[in-house]
Formats: sequence, structure tokens, C-alpha cells
Amino acid sequence: MSSSPTIGVFALQGDVREHVRMLSGLGAQAVGVRRPTELDGLDGIVLPGGESTTMHKLARTFELFEPLRAAIRAGLPAFGTCAGMIMLADTIEGGIEGQETIGGLDVVVRRNAFGRQVDSFETAVDFTPSWSEPFTFPATFIRAPLVEKVGDGVEIVARVAWKQSEDRIVAVRQGRLLATSFHPEITGDARIHELFVDLVRAG
Repeated sequence: MSSSPTIGVFALQGDVREHVRMLSGLGAQAVGVRRPTELDGLDGIVLPGGESTTMHKLARTFELFEPLRAAIRAGLPAFGTCAGMIMLADTIEGGIEGQETIGGLDVVVRRNAFGRQVDSFETAVDFTPSWSEPFTFPATFIRAPLVEKVGDGVEIVARVAWKQSEDRIVAVRQGRLLATSFHPEITGDARIHELFVDLVRAG
């Protein structure tokens, strides 16, 4: 694996430029992905924050959905943030009729679990990856999902307290797949992106 891996960013909808900027700053070759042929040669891919139902529809329209699903099932590392987490989940709750996901993560994710746009918030989250030192991250939640349930092979990487209830799962990893409920791409803090780039480089 090159020290400068090629990482695609799903570019049909969502926070594309923010992810490209983060990845490029870490020495990766970041490229937008809109068509199936643009999956060729990628070492990893990012599914950004945005609107999961729109991402699904556009991926179908541009005939990207099935090739992307096949690539991830074949082992392409992927990092999903907010809507991207929903796209990577095997099961979603609160989705619209007919909504599909790329899948790969053995989790149940609830859409818009933290409320509407006006309920957006920022909070410090303790990020505890098994493959790196733990750190505290300034997380931004915007119409964010949360993980309701994880399978046996899923590592819980971060939780957050929510409305005096038990801590909620907001970051997970399963093999070469990483996902967060929040938007690390808009914080200016590249540490979570760096963890993903490290996973990609590890091959």
C-alpha cells in the first residue's frame, strides 16, 4: 500500500469538499466518485454526511449503488459519517419506504435519532479506538443517527450521553469499515480521518 492511498468520496450529495480537504491534508489522493468506473483503483472510500434517502436515490440513478455495494462487500475500506453511517448499516429504523443501504456494518441505525435540524448540538466525545490511542473529539451532531444495536463483530468506538438516558453509541468499527453519527469533516480536526487513512494503509 502506498503511503499516499487513493481514497474516493461519494460525490453525488453531501459534505464532499470537506472530506476531500481533510483527506488531502493527510497525504491521501482524494477523488470524487460519481460513476461506477471511478471506483476502479480506489484504496478506500468515504460516504459523507448529507441526506441518506437522496444519496440512495442518486446512487441508483447514476448506477453507482450496486457497484459500490459490491466493492465494499469485496473488502474496500469505507468510512461513513452521519448519513454515510446510515448507508453502511445493514439495518435502518425510521427510513422511508423502499430506502436501501449499501450495508456491510452489522448494526441497526435509527435515522434522525437526535431530532431535527434545530436540535443540532456540539459536545466532546471520548473516542476509544482499539488500534490507536484514545482521545476526546469535538463532535457536531446535525439530524444525526445513532446505533441502536451492534453485532458480535462490531467494535463500539464512542458513546455520548443523551437527555439523561444511558449513553448512546455514536461511532463503530467492523473490520475495514468505520462510521460516526457526527460530522468530523466540519470540525477542522482531522484525527478521525487519520484513523481511517491508517486503516486503509494497513491494507
